[in-house]
Amino acid sequence: MTDHSTIEMNVLRQIGWDHWDPVGIRQTDDPAWRTAAADEYDSYLLHAAGIILQSASQEAVAAYLDDITVINMGLGPVNGAIHGASVRTADAIAAYLRTRSNDARSSDTRDIR
Repeated sequence: MTDHSTIEMNVLRQIGWDHWDPVGIRQTDDPAWRTAAADEYDSYLLHAAGIILQSASQEAVAAYLDDITVINMGLGPVNGAIHGASVRTADAIAAYLRTRSNDARSSDTRDIR
């Protein structure tokens, strides 16, 4: 089982807004709609992080995000822009998770000393 308890949703949400954002929630001024869309993004981004933590390739994660964009959100078909955003998002999530993992290892090392 994957432990999501230490994943900071604000970090994942920012990654999603910066790199993926298929419906353009960054551009809306309606706080209610932005919150509802963010909640939907959260579930997708958390799942993407979970499959990375389970050793899925970043390309598999990008394909998952492509499917969400095209199938769940109906914004397809996949093209270079959609896939590029999915790849950048998968890369950013993986980088965040590596940093988080490195921080945990550093903390463990300090505790041992």
